[in-house]
Amino acid sequence: MNPGAAARREAGARYEDFACAELQRAGLVPIARNYSCRYGELDLVMRDAATLVFVEVRYRRSGGTSRYGDGAESVGAAKRARLQRAAAMFLAQHPAYADAACRFDVVAIAGDGADARVHWLRNAFETD
Repeated sequence: MNPGAAARREAGARYEDFACAELQRAGLVPIARNYSCRYGELDLVMRDAATLVFVEVRYRRSGGTSRYGDGAESVGAAKRARLQRAAAMFLAQHPAYADAACRFDVVAIAGDGADARVHWLRNAFETD
């Protein structure tokens, strides 16, 4: 693996840790992390009471928006479709959750360290 990819993977894990901790403080319970299948990856799968929550974690270095939009805006139609297919596969492989209500959240993190700002967008998009 090249050094740049390793650094990105390490940074991604750090921001997923941060997002997971924020969501746990809000009462969500972790179910799975970095669930991967042929359709893509789910960063976090959590439970919010009786609702199963598929969480996409997005990070932007600057505190403002970039030319690609903030973290939440960067989840375009193709990414949403991959997340939906990965979630369907997760549900197929975990029948205990098959009847649970589900939603897709985006946790956008901007900035670093103590200056980091978290924008949690609940029910960020509807399934097709």
